[in-house]
Amino acid sequence: MPPFRDDIRPWRHPLVRDLAWLLQAPDLITLETPGRPDRRSLGLESDAALSDYLSHLDDAPSDLERYVGAALEGRMGHYHERLWQFLLDTAPNTRLLAHNLPVLQERRTLGELDLIYAESPDPVPVHLEVAIKYYLGLTEGPGADDDQARWVGPGGLDSLALKRHHLEHHQLPLAQRPLARQALAERLGAPVPGLRQRLAMPGVLFYPWQTPLPSPRQATPDHLRGQWLHWHDWPAWCERLPENALGAWLCKPHWLAFPPLPQMSPLSVLEHRLRLHFLRGGAPVQLAILLDTTSSPSWQRVFVVDDAWPHRLPLPPA
Repeated sequence: MPPFRDDIRPWRHPLVRDLAWLLQAPDLITLETPGRPDRRSLGLESDAALSDYLSHLDDAPSDLERYVGAALEGRMGHYHERLWQFLLDTAPNTRLLAHNLPVLQERRTLGELDLIYAESPDPVPVHLEVAIKYYLGLTEGPGADDDQARWVGPGGLDSLALKRHHLEHHQLPLAQRPLARQALAERLGAPVPGLRQRLAMPGVLFYPWQTPLPSPRQATPDHLRGQWLHWHDWPAWCERLPENALGAWLCKPHWLAFPPLPQMSPLSVLEHRLRLHFLRGGAPVQLAILLDTTSSPSWQRVFVVDDAWPHRLPLPPA
């Protein structure tokens, strides 16, 4: 896969920009299951093919808008899934066969298979589990410095360790059960000649800004990185930035691609908004910081959290 590009020009539409980000974002961790579909398997390996695909959507985004629909008002994970569904249904080399396929045992739902798709010319369908995650690393916490339990979600309910455990011990094995093959055969109207599996888990790992912390075990070498800091550290953190740095407040579900330049504000504007936010006990905030506005922009992601964060920590998996 080519190196990740933070700058998503020249795409204008926010959904297309997020789709462009998704097409190149690396996975956070490496498991035994193969990772995300690459551009070659999607039929978008060449820059020309990728540009044609995205340009068509940017010029006429109505199909993409209809496909995403109400997911823009829902959970981040649902929005991320809809982008994958659209991509697998419209990329040159893939065709979406099923999504959110329930696996039942005597009317009890054991779980769902996120995505089933066909990849030309292979006759064996692919089961793709998808998750998008943003974790903040703790300098103190359970386990060793590189323990995945040290990486927790902004809300403090989830951790990288819990997510990996759920994927390895529930979501991915579920597709290998006869009940899952039966459900898929019933959905497709024909027996399934086997099932390959992939896992797509893009996102960002946010490192503490003042204290060195190693990457968690199984982290991919090219995973996307950011920084996190408490609100009281904001002035000191800003002193390290260029005077002309700009920033933007990222609102869910648009945590994927950075916003275009016209949406960026001076840091003084962001600081005023952050002050009001944390006076009211606000939740963690993700910001996009544009460090350099030249022809080769330099970006940084940062999470700003209240001074008492984290308020709770999830237990490591049993």
